Amino acid sequence: MKKDICFVLLPHIQIREMKVYFVIACWAICVATPDLSAQRRISPEEYINVWKDFAISEMQRSGIPASIKLAQGMLESANGNSRLAVGANNHFGIKCHGWDGEEVYHDDDKRNECFRKYKNANESFIDHTDFLMTRSRYAFLFEYRPTDYKSWATGLRRAGYATDPNYPQKLINLIERYNLYQYDAGVTVDRRISVRRTPEIDAWDDFNSFNIERYPLMINNRTNFIVAKDGDTYSSLSNEMDMMPWQLPKYNEAKQTDELREGQWVYLQPKRRIAERGRETHTVREGETMYQISQEYAVRLSRLYVLNRMEEGTQPKVGEMLHLRKKKKK
Repeated sequence: MKKDICFVLLPHIQIREMKVYFVIACWAICVATPDLSAQRRISPEEYINVWKDFAISEMQRSGIPASIKLAQGMLESANGNSRLAVGANNHFGIKCHGWDGEEVYHDDDKRNECFRKYKNANESFIDHTDFLMTRSRYAFLFEYRPTDYKSWATGLRRAGYATDPNYPQKLINLIERYNLYQYDAGVTVDRRISVRRTPEIDAWDDFNSFNIERYPLMINNRTNFIVAKDGDTYSSLSNEMDMMPWQLPKYNEAKQTDELREGQWVYLQPKRRIAERGRETHTVREGETMYQISQEYAVRLSRLYVLNRMEEGTQPKVGEMLHLRKKKKK
């Protein structure tokens, strides 16, 4: 029984004493009976308890801090209570942007904007990971340590995830208020979808036979890259990937005017100082250059020269063993 019904009954009671009794009884019923149309709100602690393990598993496969994922979910979905979270299972406010699934419309920065709709909230958490991993503007975030939640928070704002200038501090406040950083500790990140050498790509000239779609992004030595198509240039790729004109040439240790060959690997973030574990050395094959080897292992060319005590500009001999992780002994 709702309160408005309770008080409509009162004028029909003519006897004063009975009216008093009815007022008391009606008040008691109204207070004791909940409004069934109102859904119980999820508390921050409940939200964390439900999603912390899933956030950790996504951190393991991607390197995105569990603390950041939880804080973003809490902030974007109001702890799972927002209209988008309840009606569309969208916990991260991700808009349609190339989405071919179900859609919902909601007022955000503009009226009636398109947002992604998921079958369940698990899909939202997974898509959030994939969204950050496959958008070039977020590539630099993966240079940060997985436990450096402050850099991740500021980096998300810088990359354009949110327009609110206070977005980073809001995430940091949530992380520190609820000790979310504890879920980053001790997590082993295995995000290396490393491209191993196969007979089909034994030499630079054979890269054309390496048939791969540009998307999703590939990862080599924890460094995102795409495969150039016929007609690509550093300028055209910079526009396509929404990057500054100097970034791609710098990351690939090239000049803006250098030509790209179809099948060539183009890194979207700086290469590493050493190769990944398990790739200690490389035996030089016919026609290989130091630059090609540095691209293959995602190791900076200058570091490759240092590791092998070679003078910059010189080229290795066929059959020579190059060191990729530890400096060559004198």
